[in-house]
Amino acid sequence: MKQAQALANELNALTKAPQFSYVKARAAARGDSNVDWPATKARNGDFNPEVDGCETFVMRDGSVCEWIPSSYRYAAR
Repeated sequence: MKQAQALANELNALTKAPQFSYVKARAAARGDSNVDWPATKARNGDFNPEVDGCETFVMRDGSVCEWIPSSYRYAAR
């Protein structure tokens, strides 16, 4: 859970910036070595930025950094 919380904190700081997008979130997540990219890709197989907003990232410890569209932020789960 610590890995997801750390990424959520980082990404939530970015959501306050103008022009925030899923592309910027993904770029920031790529810098985090704790993101499990194969699992993230599998989880977001039907991802559509126009509908979903931002991707959910799966961490190596099994936790998830999930996009919450209603509150326009990420949460660790």
